[in-house]
Amino acid sequence: MAEEGGQVGEDDWAAAMSEQGEATGASAEDDWAAAMAEQGDAEPAAQPQVATTPVFEQFAATTGQTGVVNNLDMILDIPVNLTVELGRTKIAIRSLLQLAQGSVVELDGLAGEPMNVLVNGCLIAQGEVVVVNDKFGIRLTDIISPAERIRKLNR
Repeated sequence: MAEEGGQVGEDDWAAAMSEQGEATGASAEDDWAAAMAEQGDAEPAAQPQVATTPVFEQFAATTGQTGVVNNLDMILDIPVNLTVELGRTKIAIRSLLQLAQGSVVELDGLAGEPMNVLVNGCLIAQGEVVVVNDKFGIRLTDIISPAERIRKLNR
C-alpha cells in the first residue's frame, strides 16, 4: 500500500476512501431512513397558538383635527439645528492657517442682502439681521413654501 519513501499513492487513497464510503454510506442512509420513518410515525405535535391580539396599534386615516394634533405631538420635541448663513467662501488651507485675531474673511453675501435660514442644512426662510437688547437676531422676511423646499431637495 505504501510506495517507496513511505508515501501513499493516489490509487491507495482512492481505494481507502471508496472502502470507507461503502462502509459508512449504507449505514448513514439507513440511519436517515430510520429517523425519517420514526418522525413520520410520531403523532404530530399540537400547533402553537397564534396571538390574535394585534401587536401594533392600527393607524387609520382620521378626519378630525384631533388625529392631526396627536400625530404632530410625536415630533414636536425632536431637536433640529437652525443656522443663519451670512455668506460663504472658499479658502485655501494656507490662507486658513494664516488667519489671526482681527483677520477679515470676505464672504459672497452682500451687505443688506437677506440671510439664509437653514434647518438641518435645508433652506426654509430668508431674513434680515436685527439687534435686540445687545443680542443679534433675525427677522424673517420670506418663508420658503413646502412645495419649493421639496423641489430643491430633488435637485
